[in-house]
Amino acid sequence: MTDIESRIDTTRPHTARIWNYWTGGKDNYPVDREAGDRIRALHPGIGEYAKADRLFLGRAVRHLAGHEGIRQFLDIGTGLPSADNTHEVAQRVAPDARVVYVDNDPLVLAHARALLVGTPEGRTDYLDADLRDIDTVLAAAAKTLDLSQPVALMLLGVVIFIEDDEESYAIVRRLLDALAPGSHLVLSHTVTHPDMPDVDAAVAFWNEHGTPKLTQRTPAAVARYFDGLELLEPGVVSCSAWRPEKPVPDVAMYAGIGRK
Repeated sequence: MTDIESRIDTTRPHTARIWNYWTGGKDNYPVDREAGDRIRALHPGIGEYAKADRLFLGRAVRHLAGHEGIRQFLDIGTGLPSADNTHEVAQRVAPDARVVYVDNDPLVLAHARALLVGTPEGRTDYLDADLRDIDTVLAAAAKTLDLSQPVALMLLGVVIFIEDDEESYAIVRRLLDALAPGSHLVLSHTVTHPDMPDVDAAVAFWNEHGTPKLTQRTPAAVARYFDGLELLEPGVVSCSAWRPEKPVPDVAMYAGIGRK
């Protein structure tokens, strides 16, 4: 058994594997599928959040690579590889795009090394690191990315695992401070909303049974991550409402893109 394999806990459900299950992937275990089904029973639309967040990723990366000229992406909290990962979308638009993925989940690591292979013109790398370890992330990312040039900082569904509000804002700010003008923040976050009370019940179930625990924030609190940035239209909205190809229902996963 490798060191990575020894770190994989199949006795407790894990958010990355449940997300994988909801999006139709096969990289999950019975414990994840059971938890995923129980959460879906509490909130039947929860599986749509995972799909909506994934579609938002694609639209965001296509916009940044195609319209903003971004050629570098730092994707922290990658999750399990599936269709249309950040490097695949970016390098379809710009084959010379460079992408660095960061995650600390051992199952993600095991799959990333085999699946996250980019174009010959571009570069794709993967770091085993935690979002909180900012200095390590930036130093390692700088081996692949030129941090003196604009970078898209991708934080999709990851700051939800930082419980303390001020700590989470400080982490995002420190990462942005290290990036060049013209860089963009792409962030999505589960929200608590009075119109969606079943979301709170699903999150409470997850925090009792799953790992790692997550924190909901209000839409206004999510918007605060973009303080000091130039928000791209339509602002911080349900990720399904961020420039969709066709009208779709809102989900309790809010997202936005801001330019430094």
